Amino acid sequence: MSHADLAQQIADLATAARAASRLTAELTRAQKDAWLQLAAERLEGARERILAANRTDMAAAERAGLEAPMVKRLALEGGKWQTMIAGLRDVAALPDPVGESSGMWVRPNGLRVGRMRIPLGVIAIIYESRPNVTVDAAALCLKAGNAVILRGGSEAIRSNLALGEELRAAAREAGLPEDAIAIVPTTDRAAIDLLLVRDRDIDLVIPRGGPGLIRKVTETSTIPVIKHDAGVCHIFLDARADPEMATAIVADSKIRQMAVCNGLETLLVHRAAAPALLPRVLGALAAEGIEIRGCPATQALFPDAKPATEEDWFAEYLAPILAVRVVDDLDAAVAHIRHYGSSHTEVIVTDDYASSQAFVRRVDSSTVGVNCSTAYADGYRLGLGAEIGISTSKLHAYGPMGLEGLTAQKFVLFGDGQLRPD
Repeated sequence: MSHADLAQQIADLATAARAASRLTAELTRAQKDAWLQLAAERLEGARERILAANRTDMAAAERAGLEAPMVKRLALEGGKWQTMIAGLRDVAALPDPVGESSGMWVRPNGLRVGRMRIPLGVIAIIYESRPNVTVDAAALCLKAGNAVILRGGSEAIRSNLALGEELRAAAREAGLPEDAIAIVPTTDRAAIDLLLVRDRDIDLVIPRGGPGLIRKVTETSTIPVIKHDAGVCHIFLDARADPEMATAIVADSKIRQMAVCNGLETLLVHRAAAPALLPRVLGALAAEGIEIRGCPATQALFPDAKPATEEDWFAEYLAPILAVRVVDDLDAAVAHIRHYGSSHTEVIVTDDYASSQAFVRRVDSSTVGVNCSTAYADGYRLGLGAEIGISTSKLHAYGPMGLEGLTAQKFVLFGDGQLRPD
């Protein structure tokens, strides 16, 4: 396809999405929920065809030499399929945020002022791997009254097109505008550049992927961007961390699923607790095949650890590797997180209430936890239904983005003839 033809294709797709967004903004909850239920049914009915396309994508990715964690992210089978379908139905069960009014107050002249939630309009989501994002994003965007343009990675093109076909068919069946769900049908990377300058048609861009994709989108876009950046997640084992709890939380955070942005990448341990904690915690990880890269103090306590480099503290491995550092105290742990972290998810394990409260107050990442796995930085687990992703941009949405993150608030005024006196 020539560049001119591609430009026209993207222009037509964006213009159609804008027109569709004006209709989706006025849909009732019943109409949106009917689409979600029909989408779940149609996807289940087309399961074998979609999974066949998904297996073809995975085989092609392996032949192309894609790294194993990235290939794994492509998979739709098993629990991931069931979670994806359940996500549609969970979103249908959630309250509709559109039209919700809040914060009503009365001015001295009797004018009532409030705020009402409204759709953002057209949202473009640019992402890599994970074709389940196609379904999750469409579900949330439409439930919040938006239209969505989805541009997945070339490695998942067959899966995304197959999923998109059923989502659009469900929209037709439910009486919704099918152009409210648009799948960019080409793997040509020039399509991204063309999307990112359609600021008259697209209201928000959400990139999800590696540093290269995030950098490209933020540098190129003329449209506001909410980043879903790297997950360099930390756990800090405080001086009063329970050994059994610490071992279980660290293991779950690292081993449960490594190719995800909420997986543990760096473990920080209070120097006073390190001799008692590190051999036990790291021994359990090593028994599961995790490679430990540690500071000199870590190596002294756990001789099997390899020496960590400066680059390891910045690393999002998405692999069976963990960076470990012994720090002097909570102040040093907070300083490390501020310098090396990606504003994603940090957890403290401690029995000390004052330490837990100081950690929660001082660490300003998008999700901060006490005595729990980093895996809970997930919209589904936090009760948001499916999630659009995890925002690491301090804008109107920060952390796991559910329905409210896909809306804005407008001011609404109710008067009885008030005029400005000046």
